[in-house]
Amino acid sequence: MLNSARGLNGCVSAPHTAAALAGQQVIAKGGTAIEAMVAAAATIAVVYPHMNGIGGDGFWIVHRPGEKPVGISGCGRAAGLATPEWYVERGYSEAMPTRGAQAALTVPGTIAGWQAALGLVDPARRLPLQELLEAAIGYAEDGMVVTGNQADCTTAKLAGLQDVPGFAETFLIGGRPPRAGEILRQPALAKTLRLLASEGLDTYYRGSIAKAHAAFLEAAGSPLRLSDFEAFGAETVEPLSVAISAGRLFNMVPPTQGVSSLMILALFDRLGVTVGEGFDHVHGLIEATKQAFILRNAELGDPDFMARPASDWLSEATIAELAGRIDMKTALPWPHQAKPGDTIWMGAADKDGTVVSFIQSVFWEFGSGLTCPDTGVFFQNRGAGFSLTPGPNQVGPRRRPFHTLNPALAELTDGRVMAYGTMGGEGQPQTQGAVFTRYALFGEGLQTAVTAPRWLLGRTWGDATTTLKLEDRFDPALVEQLRAAGHDTEIIPAFSDMAGHAGAVVRHPSGVIEGASDPRADGAALAF
Repeated sequence: MLNSARGLNGCVSAPHTAAALAGQQVIAKGGTAIEAMVAAAATIAVVYPHMNGIGGDGFWIVHRPGEKPVGISGCGRAAGLATPEWYVERGYSEAMPTRGAQAALTVPGTIAGWQAALGLVDPARRLPLQELLEAAIGYAEDGMVVTGNQADCTTAKLAGLQDVPGFAETFLIGGRPPRAGEILRQPALAKTLRLLASEGLDTYYRGSIAKAHAAFLEAAGSPLRLSDFEAFGAETVEPLSVAISAGRLFNMVPPTQGVSSLMILALFDRLGVTVGEGFDHVHGLIEATKQAFILRNAELGDPDFMARPASDWLSEATIAELAGRIDMKTALPWPHQAKPGDTIWMGAADKDGTVVSFIQSVFWEFGSGLTCPDTGVFFQNRGAGFSLTPGPNQVGPRRRPFHTLNPALAELTDGRVMAYGTMGGEGQPQTQGAVFTRYALFGEGLQTAVTAPRWLLGRTWGDATTTLKLEDRFDPALVEQLRAAGHDTEIIPAFSDMAGHAGAVVRHPSGVIEGASDPRADGAALAF
């Protein structure tokens, strides 16, 4: 069994060590897990820009002892000008743009999410914003060491990004992608973070930063205007939840695919699988994923325009009906339209029992690519997830696009609280299912559950195929069993980015806090 990090005072798990350190330092100063997550979120926006940034969206689930978990939706809404007609007039008749100014059509919501989360902390004990953003400001101004992950990603996606305004001067070095080990400085972003620290987070929407962004976006050709920023605020919501044999699971409401993650585990729980890592475990989760994704693809979108609430999908009757469609010997024929996305997940817990599951994203790697030279902020392309045709995901003023993001949290029957999640677009609910079942149902160690070989049904991270991808550490006999059952399999390298960057934090009833991070990323789980 692989060792996880353990401590009594706190733990932070992040896909970049600098973010985990920033969060740990905040807890060590007496800050809460919520404040630690803001520090980690700001830091990772600087040091892992291909995966996330403050020009994107973010979602939280916060668990505090004796209280119901709270969800925070920092989901940006579409510009008031963003209509199907606006896009048709600009030559988009079949699909939304994915890069450039016209792809930057939703208000970035993650800063508003930070603000709402900090509102849950007792003002009398809250640390100053300057302290929470200190590490991020330092990395932006003094420079951070480029990871191999960022170098490879920038090189792979350069063709679609290099001509987008602001991208090359911000994220290239000497006109070329940075190499692993080089130093990248972001002085404009450092200035922006300082403004947030001194003027408050609200300046991002109703202050100097909002005005700078609105002017830049309009000049570049985006439909976003100052009024869109001024009208925006994060929403505090009741997370979706479902009870299974191991406890109660929580995840984010639509337009995220959190309901898919809950459905997969609720369906799998009904299959009666008792042993992990064998055919029944892997096949059962894959077939549960198919049932959840079929419903997701047909109905999920902005909850204001869905035919029925997502909570209905978690009813006993619906779960029983869909579980009855799963054949435990034969694979349901597949492909389907996959949902791409690049993201970071992080978790934190403190000695007072607060546990946070958090996810932050700009959708595709580097989002739209559109980068404001005055602020160093690049804007998400989450609006690329909209449709131009009628339905729950059609683009429209103030609408919310489909989100792959979903932070997961579980209250286990023995009193443990588990925060877990991953990046990986289409793979997020699948990896969550793998990590959770390995740890909570089949008794594997937390780090073992995160490190173990994973699978991906469909595509993510720019991969075009919709096969069942299996990391090459799986037992060849199991691979043959899956193929014999009708799964169209493809072997991918061990510890592949395609399998996601997962992590988990668990608070035990004893007060011990445990964390795990993914060797596929560049991070750490730090407990003390």
